[in-house]
Amino acid sequence: MELIGSMTEQYYREQLIKFNSSLFHDHSMKRLLGIIQQAFPGMKTAYILGITPDQGEDIYTILINNDFIAYIELDRYHLETEPMIETKPIKDYKRGLSRIGQIQLAVAMDLAEKNLNE
Repeated sequence: MELIGSMTEQYYREQLIKFNSSLFHDHSMKRLLGIIQQAFPGMKTAYILGITPDQGEDIYTILINNDFIAYIELDRYHLETEPMIETKPIKDYKRGLSRIGQIQLAVAMDLAEKNLNE
């Protein structure tokens, strides 16, 4: 998908940058960042595409570098519980995404590419 600079793209760009900054700088995200760094030692950048609260867990959907999508399930109450981690190729993740989801992914990939080339 080609980015055209629409308001929707700008909205997602702002949200993704905010989540990215939070992931790397906020104390509240320290646990998630540590898990990502441990599971994916080659990670240079990560963009949170979504957070799905479940019964006692939060499921994060994260673009790692520009390589793949990671799903990380963290127990909210039992911090010692091992996280569940799954990965999916980007092309598989794209399949079935709504137009809005495709725009969000394209913006995240653009941001990640810029981070990786810095």
